Amino acid sequence: MKVSRRFGFILKDVNGLYVHRFEQHAASLGLTLPHCRTLVRLAENEGVSQVKLAELTDLEPMALVRILDRMEAEGLLERRSDPRDRRVRCLYLTSSGKPLLEDIRRLMDLTWADAFSGISKDKREMVSEVLDQVRSNLAALAPVSVAVGRGGERAAAKS
Repeated sequence: MKVSRRFGFILKDVNGLYVHRFEQHAASLGLTLPHCRTLVRLAENEGVSQVKLAELTDLEPMALVRILDRMEAEGLLERRSDPRDRRVRCLYLTSSGKPLLEDIRRLMDLTWADAFSGISKDKREMVSEVLDQVRSNLAALAPVSVAVGRGGERAAAKS
């Protein structure tokens, strides 16, 4: 199979294995990847609304609410009413939640080291640079709509 045809499969496999390894490490803290992502994004955006945090974490709002409920019960974060709109709940890390960030960053570094074991610094940097460029390329593309033609075949048409 051509490399260009394998790229998406490789990327998906690497992502799955990387996430699995990270979650193995995170289990030592009693956390999952969505919990860690929520804490990290919240630390970067203190005072954010639940709706905005769902966007930042790429989690479904209902799934995020369950995570937030658990973290609030554990004293890791607090919800406060937005003084501009009482319907909106703003989120803040507590003094108990903040130390977890360093643990999460340590686990991120550990997972990175696991994944890139035996790979030279130059190659590690090249992989990151190439993936950053691929992400930029894809993010800059115009949306594509898919039309179904005669016989059920799909034909992509640019919007």
